[in-house]
Amino acid sequence: MEVSSMRDPSRTDDTTTEPYRWRWLILVAMLVAEIMDLLDASIVNVAGPALEESLGAGSVGLQWVIGGYALTLGAGLVLGGRLGDRYGRRRMFLIGLAAFTATSLLCAAAPGIGTLIAFRLLQGTAGAMLLPQGLGLLRENFSGPELTKVFAVFGPVLGLGGIIGPVLGGFLIEGDFFGLGWRSVFLVNLPIGITALIVAAIFVPERPGNRTVRIDVTGAALVAASCALLVLPLNQGQQDGWPLWTWLCMAASVAGFALFAAQQRRAAAAGREPLVTPGLLRKPAFTVGLGGIALFFGGLIGTQLVLTLFLQIGRHFTAGDAGLGNLPLAVGTAIGGAVSGAFLADRIGRKVLQIGPLVQLAGAAVLWFELDSLTPGPFSIRDIAPGVTLAGAGAGMVIAALFSFVLAAVDDDEIGSASGVLSAVQAIGGSIGVAVFGSVFFARARTDDFTGGFNHALIVQACLLAAFLGITFLLPEKGRPDDGQHGATAEPVTTAETVTSSERATTAETVTGSETVTGSDVDRHHTV
Repeated sequence: MEVSSMRDPSRTDDTTTEPYRWRWLILVAMLVAEIMDLLDASIVNVAGPALEESLGAGSVGLQWVIGGYALTLGAGLVLGGRLGDRYGRRRMFLIGLAAFTATSLLCAAAPGIGTLIAFRLLQGTAGAMLLPQGLGLLRENFSGPELTKVFAVFGPVLGLGGIIGPVLGGFLIEGDFFGLGWRSVFLVNLPIGITALIVAAIFVPERPGNRTVRIDVTGAALVAASCALLVLPLNQGQQDGWPLWTWLCMAASVAGFALFAAQQRRAAAAGREPLVTPGLLRKPAFTVGLGGIALFFGGLIGTQLVLTLFLQIGRHFTAGDAGLGNLPLAVGTAIGGAVSGAFLADRIGRKVLQIGPLVQLAGAAVLWFELDSLTPGPFSIRDIAPGVTLAGAGAGMVIAALFSFVLAAVDDDEIGSASGVLSAVQAIGGSIGVAVFGSVFFARARTDDFTGGFNHALIVQACLLAAFLGITFLLPEKGRPDDGQHGATAEPVTTAETVTSSERATTAETVTGSETVTGSDVDRHHTV
């Protein structure tokens, strides 16, 4: 068959037309791209000691390697969706995938920690161009019952990708294949990315974008600058002793976000296309929901990172054992997400968002006593598994339902813009969590008080969960309903990385820019 015949731009999504012959290969390419992103968000978590030995990475460098990816990913997600609207989803998907694969190679070849951080930031930017296109392309090529099947496949596969990230990372680092060490965690993307690129280039049909869509460059620049001004001092402040410039940067960040909101309103009033629908920020339930998402995922991602650091640095686990040590958290998250997504959220409404953090707090309390009872002797992950699993179950309950309740506060024509903003805030919140919790842990770890560092991190998480619990009372009592037109089913989150999978667990219809897609067209996330 000629390639050109597989790229018929005249084909529509009308269910009366014959389905595209190679559409299932499109699903394969989209899944591969999403799994690459999930792997890269979590696979580096277990590389800390290896990076320290190879590149001389300190605590701040490690925080940037892990959190920098999520920072640029979150800052660029909404822009990536708009670029897909304007230039075509297939084109932006191929560009993003090629750039993601290339930056993975650059990360693997990094000669120093500074260059590795720079390449990770570029990798996150590539991910922001890639990820918003995936489910949009699926929506263009699937419809009706087939689209429901697509999302039924998407959930478990993505959950598996999140679980195997730390495990695979530990296996590659500990195996030290061909003497590559930590570099193999990035090189694993090359065969995966190249294969997906070939499949997508051949089998994804090409449709033109809408050149009337305008890109709000000013708004995108304000978001990126404000995010950087916030995360930079949070990463550097503890090590530098919180000098004046750190506080000035954070103040400038707040001013930058306020300026962004004003600029979006002015753009809409002038008839231009803003990056974010200004009406969203005038909805109290939505704006507090943004704060809740940042608090929740910041605390969740931060404590997940601290767990891995504690196992490797405090208890001298190998990279492989530390990866396996994340499994109790993954199991708990899977159970909580399944219970919440299957029936609990529908039956008790937003109470599930209040029970979830209470279960997390109970898990943190159990974990606190488990940590205090540890002796200097032999240690097994079984010693803290009950507390970690319980905390994971509470997190899963929230993850499976949170986006649906926040999106219930917006109008139907605002769903797309709202979903993109929520995904971006989730990713940025994760980056902030890495900076804050990493600083808290390393402040105690420098005196070899690793248990104290973990305990302090649990205190910070408890404060964030208490604030999140208060916010839940301001959210709608019921989540956004799943009607037939959405064509998606709830997808349980089963990841140790948890990442951005919260939006994947929603059933709301998502729009990125001017085109409508289903599920989580703009995802992330990512939790680390």
